[in-house]
Amino acid sequence: MNTDLSNLKTAQIELAQCPTEKINQTLLALAKNLKINEKLVLTENQKDLDRMESDDPKYDRLKLTPKRIEEMAQGLKQLTNLDSPIGKVIEQRTLKNGLTVKQTRVPIGVIGMIYEARPNVTTDAFGIAFKTQNAIALKGGSDAQHTNECVYKIIQETLKSENLPTDVVALLPAERAATKAMLAAVNDIDVIIPRGSQKLIQFVRDNAKVPVIETGAGIVHTYWDESGKIDIVKKVVWSAKTRRPSVCNALDTLIIHETNLNKIADIITPLTDVNVKIYADRQSFEKLTKHYKNLERAETKHFGTEFLGYELSLKTVKNLDKALTHIRTHSSKHSEAIISENTHNIETFLSQVDAACVFHNTETGYSDGEQLELGAEIGISTQKLHARGPMGLEAMTSYKWIIRGNGQTRI
Repeated sequence: MNTDLSNLKTAQIELAQCPTEKINQTLLALAKNLKINEKLVLTENQKDLDRMESDDPKYDRLKLTPKRIEEMAQGLKQLTNLDSPIGKVIEQRTLKNGLTVKQTRVPIGVIGMIYEARPNVTTDAFGIAFKTQNAIALKGGSDAQHTNECVYKIIQETLKSENLPTDVVALLPAERAATKAMLAAVNDIDVIIPRGSQKLIQFVRDNAKVPVIETGAGIVHTYWDESGKIDIVKKVVWSAKTRRPSVCNALDTLIIHETNLNKIADIITPLTDVNVKIYADRQSFEKLTKHYKNLERAETKHFGTEFLGYELSLKTVKNLDKALTHIRTHSSKHSEAIISENTHNIETFLSQVDAACVFHNTETGYSDGEQLELGAEIGISTQKLHARGPMGLEAMTSYKWIIRGNGQTRI
């Protein structure tokens, strides 16, 4: 097993001298090569799919289609339309002693990316790191081994054709031992970003010697208060639960003000079309028992769970304070929403809920870098240091202070 990452820093220094025009040219070439090699990528992806049960929550994340490969290519193209933050001046001033002080954005250096069955992350993470002149070490899961290796080979061939150092990106073996090697690579990696399940993120946080940016699991709530319009909540619940249930911003728990219980069947019944399993608390269970077949009584374990599939829990509350308490207790601080027309409730919710993204009268599926017009994202940070929410190009930078003088001294 080869886990040598020592060449990444040297390659990053060379990449840092690369003009933006050359970087954009390479990203466009990679997008083109992905499409040219679409059949090969799909063939390798099928090898991975054949090893996974189709009802596994990760199956949808793993599966590539011509449309999804096109989206991967488009994500790379979109990066070329975005200004690079590298070299951007954050602050500049002249001090009383004549020193000029400038704070400017610079690459972080070497990024370590650990992810599970999401082969699109291979191009997204490389593209964002490359655009911001960072080198990157990729550590995908064994579930997507064939796909990741195929896409990595396309990246390497593209870099070679553009006469750029191929060591700006490394793909570590799929074995778990490679994860441990990355977590201990204090001399070779500047920061590690885990993207996947709660279990993966917890393991990285507990074992990393390298600084970590957490992209937490999404335990996502939507609160439907007494003033929320039924046509809005119906659309939001349907899309947030069924569009792609395996993603981290999909809806897990619908919190219902008790005055809406007589309307709950209108919201939940359409979910029969995709056979969503409903875990309902006592009040909502009584209202749904004659209207919905795939219905179970909710247990404690059904709250605070990221389902990643066609499952949804229902929680009834008496007021906004009870809804906020439930969210504080069970949220992963990823994405939370309120459906309401009450100004006080809306502003209280948006200000008091501690999450990377909070929403009013729309779905949590918009916690996405592309949807927020940030370009592709490398993950959604749920922590408060360095970056929070969808992490685009700027989140992949640090900064340095440049101080210029003319012989000034402190003595």
